[in-house]
Amino acid sequence: MTYKNLLLKKEGNVSILSINREKALNALNSEVLDELSCAIDELSEDKNTYVVVLTGEGRSFVAGADIGEMSSLNAEEARTFAKKGLDTFRKLELMEKPVIAAVNGFALGGGCELSLACDIRLASSKAKFGQPETGLGITPGFAGTQRLPRLVGTGLAKELIYTAKTIGADEALRIGLVNAVYEPEALMEEALKLANEIASKGQLAVRYAKAAINHGVETDLDTGMEVERNVFGLCFATEDQKEGMKAFLEKRPAEFKCK
Repeated sequence: MTYKNLLLKKEGNVSILSINREKALNALNSEVLDELSCAIDELSEDKNTYVVVLTGEGRSFVAGADIGEMSSLNAEEARTFAKKGLDTFRKLELMEKPVIAAVNGFALGGGCELSLACDIRLASSKAKFGQPETGLGITPGFAGTQRLPRLVGTGLAKELIYTAKTIGADEALRIGLVNAVYEPEALMEEALKLANEIASKGQLAVRYAKAAINHGVETDLDTGMEVERNVFGLCFATEDQKEGMKAFLEKRPAEFKCK
């Protein structure tokens, strides 16, 4: 599919999805959200894509939702717009394949929320994170009030959201919002290195692990352990398990086949 606001390219078994609306700092309007939803469907169906790297073109990851579009919305229209973003980000979060956010610049409001829906966040040293919505007289609308506390803790999330403050990459690393910080010129190289490392593993196992983690963090420990027990058992019905353990015993790299 051809996209107006996205760029999609593949390097081996890794797909790179870029928000490409530079003049608006990659701000998310309804059109971008619709395209992003379609791209997630396309990537989900692509059997040769094992890992997705999500980034932004230019100096911004995503500077937020499009204020120009939001400014004229009434209450019901705002709820509809929020649902579009919530549904799209949830689809991204639940996609079987791991998604790495390579945050190259501004990740504010909807941009921060987009990164939160990814499995792993890597940041450029120039990246900026924040939920500035209260400064506009609104709340986060794309699950910032839900995912941010789960990631950094309730107290820090409340401080960031209540004050609308923006933080740099080093502070984001300190509070656990991102996994690592790299110099701008090294960010994509490191993101692809991590993506390829994940892509070299048993892909059914990676997907089962993602499903178990996502389910587990939203339920109690006993239920989560039962989910883990079940996916662990499922692994033993795959050729990848047989090959992985055989390769280990034979002291050679595994050649996984399942996609």
